[in-house]
This record gives sequence, structure tokens and C-alpha cells, in this order.
Amino acid sequence: MLDRTAEDDFRAGFVRAPGSLRHFPALVLNADYRPLSYYPLSLWPWQEAIKAAFLDRVTIVAEYDAVVHSQRSAIRIPSVVVLKDYVKAQKRVAFTRFNLFLRDEFCCQYCGSRGDLTFDHVLPRSRGGVTSWENVVAACSPCNLRKANRLLRNCGMTLRRPPRRPDPEEMRNAGRRFPPNYLHESWMDFLYWDAELDA
Repeated sequence: MLDRTAEDDFRAGFVRAPGSLRHFPALVLNADYRPLSYYPLSLWPWQEAIKAAFLDRVTIVAEYDAVVHSQRSAIRIPSVVVLKDYVKAQKRVAFTRFNLFLRDEFCCQYCGSRGDLTFDHVLPRSRGGVTSWENVVAACSPCNLRKANRLLRNCGMTLRRPPRRPDPEEMRNAGRRFPPNYLHESWMDFLYWDAELDA
């Protein structure tokens, strides 16, 4: 049985940073045919997808038109793979700057603007505030400077919504609202298969 840290590290091994995915990334689905992660989208470089298929760890369900050659054969590059073993979903959401911005939908929780985001302690640290889901919000630099180390009631500012700890399902849903810049057509049926259909 893996402890929580080891389990998180194990799961993180299935999600790669976009910088390592240059050409022909493969969408990685859990054994239930749902992406392991929506944001960042669970993608592997094509080399890892082919290696996992060769080791019989995944099933290839869609391919690119592109082909790579080994000494003995030509292999179409996988565009969607499904893990053969189910990986448990995370039970908690890590408190990171990125996840905080995702929870707050990449907008300032004081004025609603997007861009130039930082984070703000609602109850300032100088007044005993802690760095936690319940006390930190995304804020644009002008609002952060305006609020400074004052209480909201003392600076005439209000929150768009009170900060709270998100659950993994909320974060998956938030991630689906912010698709990456590149989505291959073969991924679409798997990314939105559980979305409500138009009548």
C-alpha cells in the first residue's frame, strides 16, 4: 500500500508538463476512459505511449496518420491510449499557486480582471492570517496593492466569492472549462463524453 506522498508521485508520473510534449502527444485515459487530469491535460510524449503499448500497459484506441519506423516495422503514432490498470483519483487537491488560480478561474477575486495575477491573504499574515485554501485568493496586482495588509471592511473591497478548499471533482470540472491551446480531433469524444448533450 502506497502512502499519500508516494501515491501522489505515482499518479503524477502519468501527467506530463506541456513543455515536454512537442509533436504528436497522446491523450492518456484511465481504465474507465476518462482523462486522468483535465488541467493539465493528461498527455504523454508519443515515445512513452508507444513504449507503454509495447509493454502491454495501455490499449491504443486512436492513432495519428504519422508513422515511426523501427528496424523491423512501421508503427502509427498513438493519439489516445487507455491504461489497462485503473489509477485511483486523487482524494485531495494539492494547495499550489496553479491550483489556486484554477479554483478562482484565473480571475481576480476582488475586481474580476484576468491577467497579471498574484495571490492575496484575505486575513493578512501580519494579522494572524494563514496560508490556506480558506484564506488565500487570486488577486490582480493593483487590487493586491490597494488592499495591502488591511482587512476587507477597512479598505472598501469585497470578495466575489468566499475562498474554500475545492474537492477533486470541482477541480476537474474547472479544468474542463480551460482547454489547452491544442486539442487533437481524436481526443474530443473522450474529453467531453460525460458533458450534457444539447437537445
